[in-house]
Amino acid sequence: MSITPENPQLHDNFVPEPPPSTPLWIPILIVVLFLGLGAVLYAGYTSRTRLESDLATGNAHADLLSKELEQTNARIAMLRGQLDVTSQKLGLTQEELARARTLAQTIQKQQQTSDAQLGQQIGQVKQESEEKIGQVSTDLTGAKTDIASTKKDLDDTKGKLTSTIGDLGVQSGLIARNREEVEALKRLNERNIFDFNLTKSKNPQRVGPIQIALRSTDPKHFRFTMTVIADDKAIEKKDRNVDEPMQFYVRGNHAPYEIVVFEVSKDRATGYLSTNKDNGPAAAAPGAGPSAAATPATAKP
Repeated sequence: MSITPENPQLHDNFVPEPPPSTPLWIPILIVVLFLGLGAVLYAGYTSRTRLESDLATGNAHADLLSKELEQTNARIAMLRGQLDVTSQKLGLTQEELARARTLAQTIQKQQQTSDAQLGQQIGQVKQESEEKIGQVSTDLTGAKTDIASTKKDLDDTKGKLTSTIGDLGVQSGLIARNREEVEALKRLNERNIFDFNLTKSKNPQRVGPIQIALRSTDPKHFRFTMTVIADDKAIEKKDRNVDEPMQFYVRGNHAPYEIVVFEVSKDRATGYLSTNKDNGPAAAAPGAGPSAAATPATAKP
């Protein structure tokens, strides 16, 4: 109801209404907003401070990296200069380097070709060696057969030869009674064998390392007389029989030399001289006469 002058009754009884009260949530909202604004301002300040610190740290690190980069660039420039100087000193140009590479490739190819040829040669040599080894094996087999045959022949020869007591009472070696058996003695190669065919003479004849003078012969009774000259001594062998070993010693030999005459005729005697192999032939007696065509035995294969 409104109060107007036209209605004084009502004016006298009017009590004014109290003003409306402020809601409680409005101050609370203002406080919350104020606190939120403060928190935002604080967070912003904190973030700004942290960003400024990180930025300062990043700038310092960037400055350090920049300095290191400058130092690295300086070292690279120095090394490049040294390389340029070294290249100039060595006279190495790109063209020369290219030629060097080409030459290295050529040498490598040549080496590969040489290795291949060497491998072929090695294979060929190996094949030839195997063939030669096979041939040698065949030859050895044949040689073994020949050796076995020769050994059998020597054994048969030994069976034909005999041994007896010489005129000095010493057991003689195997003796021969003809030219065939003399050849067999030579093949045995156990002693030096010197053939002789002496004629009767006053002058001695050379037989190997000694001299022999045939004095007389008796074909009817198969006897003879001769003088042996060795070590400056003359040894007379008188009235000896055919096939009888005549023995005598010479200096430097522990076993006696032997002379065997297996054939006598008028004014001639045929036989051989046998000497030791270990001491070698003794020195020939001085004043040697003509040779009696004596030759030492040679071992047959």
